[in-house]
Amino acid sequence: MTVDVILPCLNEASAVPWMLERMPAGFRPIVVDNGSADGSDEIARSLGATVVAEPIRGFGAAAHAGLLAATSDLVCFCDCDGSLDPQQLPLITGPLLAGQADLVLGRRAPVRRDAWPLPARLANWELARRVRHRTGLSIRDLGPMRAAGRQALLSLNLADRRFGYPLEMVMNAAAAGWRVSEVEVAYLPRVGKSKVTGTVRGCVRTVRDMSKVLAR
Repeated sequence: MTVDVILPCLNEASAVPWMLERMPAGFRPIVVDNGSADGSDEIARSLGATVVAEPIRGFGAAAHAGLLAATSDLVCFCDCDGSLDPQQLPLITGPLLAGQADLVLGRRAPVRRDAWPLPARLANWELARRVRHRTGLSIRDLGPMRAAGRQALLSLNLADRRFGYPLEMVMNAAAAGWRVSEVEVAYLPRVGKSKVTGTVRGCVRTVRDMSKVLAR
């Protein structure tokens, strides 16, 4: 079974080769370039990945463009910055293939303290707490490595095109009665400087976008 792996990408030229060489057999990378200026798209294309251009900036815009481009029945999402090892993707798809879940999230376990900056970790903890309170789900992380059925995801009618996209996916899945589960995955120090969790501005923007989703 082939599984499409959606990799939203913005200036990740230094991480792309490692990500693609770690892709397990049967997992097909779709790199969604969100306006990179460092040649990330050309590097990915030269290494055999399918490359999709999404000119509208925003994590959700890139992630959804990848979902629309995917053709496999089962799809995964994964950050393209080297913080998550593609070799762990079978851990995420396992519960789906076994019929035990409809959406599986990778619960991040940092391998080093600096892999997950404290402000970002606290923001994630608070958002997960609010999701548990709103939905009754027992999740502890809104992890970026996740898997679900492609057609089922399209049926959720996800509308956010910024950093609220991952949260909206979980909230809409819960509202639809999906079985949502977590699998622990190792969380590594990312390659290069983070555009989100590595900056105060990025953390604030992410929390703001996700708070808007919760408010809806």
